[in-house]
Formats: sequence, C-alpha cells, structure tokens
Amino acid sequence: MSYFLRSASLTNYVEVARAVGLDPHQMLRAAKISRDVLLDPDIRIPAASVAQLLEASARAANVEDIGLRLAELRQFSNLGPLAFVVREEPTLRRALESMVRHMSLQNEALAMRVEEMDGLVVIRLQLLSDQPGSLRQAIELAAGVMFRMLSVFLGPTWRPRSICFAHAPPESQAAYQRVFGMHALFNQDFDGIVCVGKDLEAPLPSYDPVMAQQVKRYLGTLLAQSNTTMADKVRKLVYALLPSGMCSIDRVAQHLGVDRRTVHRRLAQDGTTYSDIVNEARAGLATRYIENRARPLSEVATLLGFSSLSAFSRWFGNQFGCSVSKWRTGHPGGGVDGVDGGVDSGVDSGVDSRPGKEA
Repeated sequence: MSYFLRSASLTNYVEVARAVGLDPHQMLRAAKISRDVLLDPDIRIPAASVAQLLEASARAANVEDIGLRLAELRQFSNLGPLAFVVREEPTLRRALESMVRHMSLQNEALAMRVEEMDGLVVIRLQLLSDQPGSLRQAIELAAGVMFRMLSVFLGPTWRPRSICFAHAPPESQAAYQRVFGMHALFNQDFDGIVCVGKDLEAPLPSYDPVMAQQVKRYLGTLLAQSNTTMADKVRKLVYALLPSGMCSIDRVAQHLGVDRRTVHRRLAQDGTTYSDIVNEARAGLATRYIENRARPLSEVATLLGFSSLSAFSRWFGNQFGCSVSKWRTGHPGGGVDGVDGGVDSGVDSGVDSRPGKEA
C-alpha cells in the first residue's frame, strides 16, 4: 500500500541538511525525490521516500535528531488544510478530534488517535508503512510538530505530562530537552503525547462560528476528493488498535459505525480482506519493534495482538522465513543487545486465540 503526503513535510530540509554537513540535493536524488518538491508545498510525494530520506540523512550526518531539527523550524501554516481545522472548532480538544478526521489531507501515512482516561488525554501517532527499516526520524518529526502546535495555543511555558516513543533511547536527551522542554520516555508502548485533559479545554481565539461552517464544507469537499477507501480506514484502525489488545473485526466495525458484514463486503470490493490487513500491519510493526533489542519479545507479541510468545514466533517464521534471532543477524543495529527469545519458526499461522480477537 502506497501512502502520500504533502511536500510541505520537507519544509526547511535544505537548511537542516546543510547545517549538519550534508548536500541536500544529493540526498534528495539518492531518495529519488525531485528537487521540485522544495518549490511547491502541495506536491504529493511517497511517505516511504520521505521517511527513508530522513533516516539516510541521520546516518550520513551521524546525528540522531534530524526529525526534531525539522520540527523546530516548522510553522503552523505548513500544515496546509489542517491549519483550517482550528477555525472549525471552539476548543483545542475539539480541534484535535477534527485533525484525526482530516489528517489524510496532510499525511496519508500518519494515523492519529485521541484517547482519554483518568483526566489524561493520550494523542497517539502511528506511521503506516509496510517497508522495513526504522521510522524514528519521521515519528519524532510528527511528535515535534504536534507539540509545537499545542504550544502555539497553550503558551510557551506549557508542558505535557509526557512525550512517549516506542523506539530505543538516544545517546543524549539534549535535543529532546531543547525541543520539548523536558526529557522524553523511550521503549514505550506507543508514540505520542500525554496531556492533562483540562489543558485541552482552552478556547481557540481564532474560532468563528460563521467561518466554521464554511471551513467544514471546504474540508468535507477535500476529504470527498481524497478517495479514501474502506481498506484505508480499516488499516488505520488496525494500526491504532493492535497495541491495545482490542483489535477485532467487531471493534473496527464499531468504530466505523457499521456491522462486520459491511466491513467484509466493502473490503472485498477493494480487493482485500480484514485478515490480510491485520497481517500486513503486524509485519510492518514487527520489524520496527524487534529492531529495538532492548524490548522483550514477549512484549512485542502482546503489542502485535498475539496471545503468547510462541504464537508470535510461529507467525514470524511463517511471515519472514526465519526466526527473530536470524532476522536480527541479517539486520544489525536498532538498540541494545538483549535476549531475543531465540524461538525458531514453526508452521502455525500465529492467529491469536483470545476471545474477541480475529486476525
């Protein structure tokens, strides 16, 4: 599945690349991205190519914070259609919920989810990709931009409860302290920001009830033109729900406001199945999770919705043709060495046997 984003995602890339000693145009050519994208923020470019460019830039410059450096320079206006969302809603919380609905207008590969519990709001950011390799820089860019947007409305002294990343920690937290004003947490179950709920009740000064109706129609027209399929909607929900242990066809259908038969029928029309989508999501997430060798495999199994480590190991062998140990041998890097479980592959399909789980 190919996802696209607005070329505005590369705003200030030239300045950042040069600042760390890189030739930005050479890096763009290597990533097969036309330099024309630097002139027009609305060109659609493959999200995977941008993610690879950021990772390659970080490696070439031997720095860990390319994504954060880009986030530091990002302006609210760079969000394009999403910048109009704040004019549509009266509070920051409502604006975030609207961003969830309209995120595909900016970045089809970024799934955003807002959850609330015990007075805290969790803003989950999930990058969708079936390509192997790290997405560290891209996810840190997304988190940095989200933080900057919140700070615009809550003030420069505002701080969230925590900044969370699923990948391994860097050698230094200096860049995170500089961008977020606080240390980030690593090896977490998700990527995103945890806020105090009442902070997000802040009224938005730009809200205009009359303008809001016009903005809503405008954004609705853009969404209608984006041709989002049922497969796209299900895929984003699967990525969001897998780590929670609540990913099932019934839960997905509930979120979409339809019954499970409708989901199956619409997916068939798109040429895919629910099981295919879950397997694709697991494959993409698995390689990212196990790249971080400090994360126990039992935890990886849980995050991917498997009932046991053995079920995950059998599925992994079926999917990749080798055990996790052998995969890591062929893909060095990605964190601190640790016990990887060393369970070789079997022939079981790895389908989760827990009640209510369908994969």
